[in-house]
Amino acid sequence: MATITDKQMAAKPAKPTWLIEDAPRGCGRFMARLRPNGERHFYFRYTNSSSERVFLPLGVYDPAGIDGLTLKEARAKAGELSRLYQGGVRDLREHFQAEEEARTAAREAEQKRLAAEKAAFEAAEAKQAARKTVQDLFDHWAKVDLINRKDGGDEVRRMFKKDVLPLLGTLPLEEVRKGHITEVTDALLARGVNRMAKLIFSLMRQMFRFAVDRDLLEHDPTASIRKAKIGGKDVERDRVLSDEEISSLAKLLPDAGLLVSTEAAIWIALSTCCRIGELMNARWENVDLKAGIWLIPAEDSKNGKAHTVTLSNFSRYQFERIKAISGKCQWCYPNTKKTGPVCSKTVTKQLGDRQRKPDQATMSNRSANSHALLLKGGKWTPHDLRRTGATIMTALGVLPEVAERCLNHTEENKVKRTYQRHSYSKEMSEAWNLLGAHLQKITEQ
Repeated sequence: MATITDKQMAAKPAKPTWLIEDAPRGCGRFMARLRPNGERHFYFRYTNSSSERVFLPLGVYDPAGIDGLTLKEARAKAGELSRLYQGGVRDLREHFQAEEEARTAAREAEQKRLAAEKAAFEAAEAKQAARKTVQDLFDHWAKVDLINRKDGGDEVRRMFKKDVLPLLGTLPLEEVRKGHITEVTDALLARGVNRMAKLIFSLMRQMFRFAVDRDLLEHDPTASIRKAKIGGKDVERDRVLSDEEISSLAKLLPDAGLLVSTEAAIWIALSTCCRIGELMNARWENVDLKAGIWLIPAEDSKNGKAHTVTLSNFSRYQFERIKAISGKCQWCYPNTKKTGPVCSKTVTKQLGDRQRKPDQATMSNRSANSHALLLKGGKWTPHDLRRTGATIMTALGVLPEVAERCLNHTEENKVKRTYQRHSYSKEMSEAWNLLGAHLQKITEQ
């Protein structure tokens, strides 16, 4: 036995032949097996712990080292095994099998870990994607609840788009806390719009209760907030314009820089006791100037009941002024594109712009006549005109129940509402005419 050479490996024996390299005892042997058919294989021979000779394959011979091992590579591999064998590993085959099994187990464990991480990540992403935000809740609420309101929820959408959704829209529902709600209302209070803060708080409470009712949320984040704490205690308005103030108003209006249609709206609201929104939504098909009748359809009425108003000569004249402006348009107060009625807040804003306190500066892009409509009794609104008209009626001797029907109020007493079916149409007509005559008189003074 000696060192194996490439020349020996290239030989073509007539029968299977073993080539064995010299090595000290207990180190194992590097060997090669040559066959007549040209096969050349390398082995490492050793004796295992059971005293059995084991021939461990190293690979095939290829002098170029392309499709197998060169002699040098095979010898180096055998040397590694010999050192391992001498180090005490007597069962090399089992050792390598155990190592392979360990590597396989490690690979499988790593694959499972990666798969579990991927699944967890995808689950987290899916959960995140499934988490409803305040914007999602609002859209759901709008489709189910707001759509049933008279304006289809347009006004609530406008308020939320301006003051709520910019702060809370992207917030997941389950993360909404009391502090988030008060952040919205505090911003409104800081602007000095206390009534708006209360209104938006009430709307947010409605929305979150809607979410709880549909199991979209476990707890209503507004539940622990007292409405009285938002902007202070509600104060019921009782502003009524005196005859003297109405007379003054008639003198101030020509120089207030208002549109003729807006001036007319003031007198119509006062003489018919209508809500300003009902007037802004009025259509000419419901106004009969010849007969002196204005029908407020159920869809435009706050209580959902149609209301027929008798137009006094005073109020009929105001409608004629509007007719001369709106022409053939179907709306009494059309928007600029004549595709629908003007915004119901148009008149309210114009009147507010002209009643700023003396120490308040003129607002940018608003009327320069910021103090033109200030009256002795303080600020007044279109709704105060409605209250004033009803008050004047009763002062002129109209029965309170008749004045209430002129306001189109729903009878609060259930028994009366159920059994007293008198229409009071004649009495209401007389009340409107009486009010119109009185207003004609004091506005001409």
